[in-house]
Amino acid sequence: MTEIYKIGGIQAIAAMTFGTNQIPKVSKLFGPGNQYVTAAKQYAQQLGIAIDMPAGPSELLVIADETSDADFVASDLLSQAEHGEDSQVILVATSEIIVEKVKKAIELQKAALPRVLIIEKALENSRALVFENIQMAISFSNFYAPEHLILAVEDAENKIEFIENAGSVFIGNYSCESVGDYASGTNHTLPTNGFAKNYSGVSLDSFVKKITFQKITKNGIQNLGKTVEIMAAAEQLDAHKNAVSIRLKKLQNG
Repeated sequence: MTEIYKIGGIQAIAAMTFGTNQIPKVSKLFGPGNQYVTAAKQYAQQLGIAIDMPAGPSELLVIADETSDADFVASDLLSQAEHGEDSQVILVATSEIIVEKVKKAIELQKAALPRVLIIEKALENSRALVFENIQMAISFSNFYAPEHLILAVEDAENKIEFIENAGSVFIGNYSCESVGDYASGTNHTLPTNGFAKNYSGVSLDSFVKKITFQKITKNGIQNLGKTVEIMAAAEQLDAHKNAVSIRLKKLQNG
């Protein structure tokens, strides 16, 4: 059965966590939100409700070299900065010249944006970093583990193998993050705040609960039994050992 409720914010998280007269209690919560929604989801998890991941506030890291387009890079940074004052955007470049070009482009573009005050607050929490080469830039990105990563670099496709931690990766100058939000088909619910080191973005697999099944035959228990007895004895779990031993003895006695 599918039910749709027009609710949002931390009150929606509370309703789905505890259940109300109109809204049923759920088993798992999915979806991004601001810092309050993320905190509410994490609190719900302590009450026994599973969550997809901690997701929010939004963040973006762009790796840019001399082949990048400063206007494109600036527009991508601004697109994430307008999410909220607590958003963070990071520019990682291979030279100070690239940083200066992007800074100038940001100043020109942000003046025409209606959410400029929010953007400016977010930019206060943002940084531009310069590394000697792309490999060092990628190493920093893996450490930071961004929600969104744009590779605005030469031969971007061949850099994919070095990416270890990121929620979603955008390859090349024309792969703007906005398209990932709305149209390219990848999921928009992604780990933030470094959680890309140990969480994946939401996928169909996130909605699947798996159960394992096993059946041990007479031959199987005879083949595995001695190994289990030794391991159980090593942990001093004699009841575990006995559950195997009693079966082996009955098989031995016919």
